Amino acid sequence: MTQRVLERPAPPPARSTAARRSRWAAPARPVWGEPPTRAGLTAKAALLAAACLAVLVPLWIVVVTSLSSKRAITEAGGLVIIPRDLTLIAYRELLSGGQVTRAVLVSLGVTLAGTLFSMTVSVLAAYGLSRPGSLGHRALLFTLMGTMFFGAGLIPTYLLVQSLGLTDTYLALILPSAVSVFNILVLRAFFMGISPELVDSARIDGAGDLRILWTIVMPLSRAVIAVITLFYAVGYWSAWFNASIYLNDQNMMPLQNVLIQLAQKQEIPVGLGQAVKAGNLSGLAVQMAVMVLALLPVAVLSPFVQKHFKKGMLTGAVKG
Repeated sequence: MTQRVLERPAPPPARSTAARRSRWAAPARPVWGEPPTRAGLTAKAALLAAACLAVLVPLWIVVVTSLSSKRAITEAGGLVIIPRDLTLIAYRELLSGGQVTRAVLVSLGVTLAGTLFSMTVSVLAAYGLSRPGSLGHRALLFTLMGTMFFGAGLIPTYLLVQSLGLTDTYLALILPSAVSVFNILVLRAFFMGISPELVDSARIDGAGDLRILWTIVMPLSRAVIAVITLFYAVGYWSAWFNASIYLNDQNMMPLQNVLIQLAQKQEIPVGLGQAVKAGNLSGLAVQMAVMVLALLPVAVLSPFVQKHFKKGMLTGAVKG
């Protein structure tokens, strides 16, 4: 019997050390995943610096011009960049009484009352629309969303305000723009992200909807409530269109409308007009001072709410 000799298969060729290392090496990262180069860091720093200067330089010019005397503004030929001969005469004249002081009080009152009313309506509407078992919540939701794309127009809105007797009243500055559907949708999305077990346990303990909203939902939604409150407050503080349409009395005008009048040089308050004529005050300094007063509340409040923007807006937009 012939014996067959079994041949062993030839061993695979030995791989080089570099080939074995490349097999287990991490895959190549995309270009945007690579660590930044020195040139890239320099370019980013230059762009950020340019953006900051584009924002800060105009603010600096406005503030310095508002604090400059008439002689400094005349020597600079208008807007002042390098501060010299600083004085508070423009702010003293503005806040000593008259139309500007009254306009500041009107804007503060409208902002506080309007923000409180808008937040109350928005929070209640968003909580009701976030409950799946609420009566007609789906029909109401689609109705509200429809108003974001279709509006009645300016003339029907004006006729409605006039028929309700709201012209030449401060309610005309609040009610026509009291509620934003976008803000309601953001609040609703955040409320829907709250754990249903918390709400169910509160219902088992006998809590009603208002108690659940006040003690559970709102404390867990402080971030988004702070952001929406800032949105409403800035909207009321910066509003001027409703006042220009629904108000005829100049003594009821908010600060933004007085700022427009001063910027267009249509009308200068009586006390300030006498100071300008006497040569003690520059009209340009008055305009810049009113602009600073209009920007000051927003600039002061924004840093305190800035930390809530990411959590409030992004979480509210992703959930739901």
